[in-house]
Amino acid sequence: MARGQKTNRALVREAQKALDDFKYQVASQIGVNPPPDDYWGDIPARQCGAVGGQMVRSMIQMAEQTLAQAGAQAPPAWARGPGRA
Repeated sequence: MARGQKTNRALVREAQKALDDFKYQVASQIGVNPPPDDYWGDIPARQCGAVGGQMVRSMIQMAEQTLAQAGAQAPPAWARGPGRA
């Protein structure tokens, strides 16, 4: 692994299962058959990239919807930065 690169892990440990479930849901939606044994090494990189790209688009859409619904309300805690209440 190149210097400075991190492993692919969730920033919030409790979210790992939800992210894995989301990955399989997105894969099914775009027509990629997820591996039953959780080994994605036999799936072509182009298909894996499509799953990851769609996950990012969906997460951005969810964040934008959350921000739009918040409107003029105070920003959510994650937007205020660490240590700010």
